[in-house]
Amino acid sequence: MLRVLGIILAVLCTAAAAVLTFPGVFRVDRYFPVAQIVSFRGLVAVAFFAAAFVALLLMIARPLRALGLALAVVAGAAGVANVVILTSRGLGTEELPAQTDTSIRVMTWNTAGDATPPDAIAQMAVAMSADVVTLPETTIETGEQVAILMRDLGRPMWAHHVNNPSTVWDAGSTTILIAPELGDYSVIESSRDGSSNTSTVPSAVAMPTSGEGPIIVAAHAVAPRPSAMQSWRNDLQWLADQCADANVIMAGDFNATLDHMTGLGVDGGTMGLCHDAAAETGNGAIGTWTTALPPLAGAPIDHVMTSPHWQATGSLVVRSLDGSGSDHRPLVVQLEPVADR
Repeated sequence: MLRVLGIILAVLCTAAAAVLTFPGVFRVDRYFPVAQIVSFRGLVAVAFFAAAFVALLLMIARPLRALGLALAVVAGAAGVANVVILTSRGLGTEELPAQTDTSIRVMTWNTAGDATPPDAIAQMAVAMSADVVTLPETTIETGEQVAILMRDLGRPMWAHHVNNPSTVWDAGSTTILIAPELGDYSVIESSRDGSSNTSTVPSAVAMPTSGEGPIIVAAHAVAPRPSAMQSWRNDLQWLADQCADANVIMAGDFNATLDHMTGLGVDGGTMGLCHDAAAETGNGAIGTWTTALPPLAGAPIDHVMTSPHWQATGSLVVRSLDGSGSDHRPLVVQLEPVADR
């Protein structure tokens, strides 16, 4: 009887390890509670190694020796697999490449409303030489202050925004700052009136009205709380649908890691036609939320995604501002246009 129970337990643990390591294979990556657990893949890896250690201790007792060995192998293999996945996405780079005449830099930062002072946002954007800044949870009043401060620092920007008045505090606003060199932009009406948008916290789609600049999407999906799972899934699909053009840059707080995006890509993309710039440049495993956790333990839920006209040449998750007020880290990406557009 004990042997039968041991076999059942080993099988169940193997299934659980497989689901948490490869959630997309089992199509459970966007369902509670797997979605919440796999957001922190670094911590999941640590938990598997800890479980393997505990399983090895079980081998001290002779009747549990076979079970302990089986569980140790399963947990250890899962821990190694998670480390391999993290490593393949990138464990962090420390600087951006030198700018070129054709490169642009995109910065995204969920500022947590008024928790982050405008001057901190402006100074970071100017220090990073950002050409596009997407600011979820930032009102237009704050965005305009940031634009004025950036102008005074020698880098003028135009400010655009959307607002969902039914959403509490500053989470109902998303602001985009765009350098005049990219041309004139306007947020499309369906983003403004909410007729086509993410469900709760708004996203903004800014189209060029002059010049040949990219379509710019400032993304903000609702958080995957148990009561909002379907809205979250709908938001991710809506964001993927925005990447249907070859010249799109989408940046913001997706409230999702790469593990939640299975099946959302088209023609080899991660979401629609878009690819994740951080993962392509060595920062895909670095947590942007929460600043309360070390970067490798956090959840990489803030992204810059680009469609085929753009190639990411470098990225940086800024860790020096963890005490600035926001619980998110800024992400900065450098992009180059692809010649055969």
